Amino acid sequence: QVQLVESGGGLVQAGGSLRLSCAASGRTFSGYAMAWFRQAPGKEREFVVAIGWSGSRTYLNSMKGRFTISRDNAKNTVYLQMNSLKPEDTAVYYCAATLGDTSTYVSDYVYWGQGTQVTVSS
Repeated sequence: QVQLVESGGGLVQAGGSLRLSCAASGRTFSGYAMAWFRQAPGKEREFVVAIGWSGSRTYLNSMKGRFTISRDNAKNTVYLQMNSLKPEDTAVYYCAATLGDTSTYVSDYVYWGQGTQVTVSS
C-alpha cells in the first residue's frame, strides 16, 4: 500500500504561481511512477504531468512551459510547480502513483491522494 497526501493548493490570482506537494508513505517511493491529474467541476479527471522513477517526464502539451514536475526520493515527495496560472486551471489536483512506466491514463494508476483544490481568480 502507498498513501499519498497532497498539499499546497489555494486561491491565487491569474498569472500567479503555486507549488503543490505530494507526500508518499508505505512503500519504496523511488520505484513508483508519479503523476498529477486534475478534475474541474462537471468534467472528467484529466492528466497533467508524470515523472518516472528515473526522472523522465511526460507533460500534457498545454502544460509545457507553465507546469514543472519534480521528485525528491529522499523525502518521498513529488512536487508540481505551476506558473502563469489561468482561471481554466481551476480544479482539484490529484497525486497518483503506479509501479512501472508513466502513463497518461487514470486507469493505470493504482494509488491516489485525496486531492487539493486550486482556484485561480481572474
